[in-house]
Amino acid sequence: MADPHQLFDDTSSAHSRGYGAQRAPGSLSYPAASASPQAAFLADPVSNMAMAYGSSLAAQGKELVDKNIDRFIPVTKLKYYFAVDTMYVGKKLGLLFFPYLHQDWEVQYQQDTPVAPRFDVNAPDLYIPAMAFITYVLVAGLALGTQDRFSPDLLGLQASSALAWLTLEVLAILLSLYLVTVNTDLTTIDLVAFLGYKYVGMIGGVLMGLLFGRIGYYLVLGWCCVSIFVFMIRTLRLKILAEAAAEGVPVRGARNQLRMYLTMAVAAAQPLLMYWLTFHLVR
Repeated sequence: MADPHQLFDDTSSAHSRGYGAQRAPGSLSYPAASASPQAAFLADPVSNMAMAYGSSLAAQGKELVDKNIDRFIPVTKLKYYFAVDTMYVGKKLGLLFFPYLHQDWEVQYQQDTPVAPRFDVNAPDLYIPAMAFITYVLVAGLALGTQDRFSPDLLGLQASSALAWLTLEVLAILLSLYLVTVNTDLTTIDLVAFLGYKYVGMIGGVLMGLLFGRIGYYLVLGWCCVSIFVFMIRTLRLKILAEAAAEGVPVRGARNQLRMYLTMAVAAAQPLLMYWLTFHLVR
């Protein structure tokens, strides 16, 4: 019996029973979703045309980049400078520390093309300068850390200063070669390689300074400075003065003397920069 005090009928139970009931066959229902939307998308011919057009554009762009990348980044030439092996690296490091014992400084050629560095210890490479630069930055951070002076900003300043000096060296040498009118096969990458060898001696000097103090630093850095000076003289004279001899320029001519002075100046700048970039790392 209904409650006489109840104003409305309780229909919640009826709704709950009807909510879970199955929808009648004649009632409205939502359309069934497609089992594979990707299949429906691919079946559209407009979409297929767009995808084919996009693929052709990507292929054309890749081909264009492959053809013109050498105009901006000489990838083929860079591969030559990184064609090294373990034996070459060991011999080259020995040549940098002991250039006095080396006799033959001529670069070997094969059909007017210099052989890969791994076959000729006299050939310039970029592997040793690149690794030496990275190691120099790490050793500088270690030296600053042992003195409680390490900071990311100071380490970044150290790396950027070394790169700035290297860039200035390359630009100054290129300008000097242009003013002296030297016809040489010495390229910009060759200059970066030769100038980057000084980081090897800088690493040795800083490490000895950390182990044995100022005395060890000055002894090892002094040896490395003299070694890099001899190495640069014997290497660059074949690149600069040999071209003058091939052109028939007199040995005591004014232009040839300028070339000799340029070679001496480049070689003498290496020890100065080695000291300038490392003296503040040893206390």
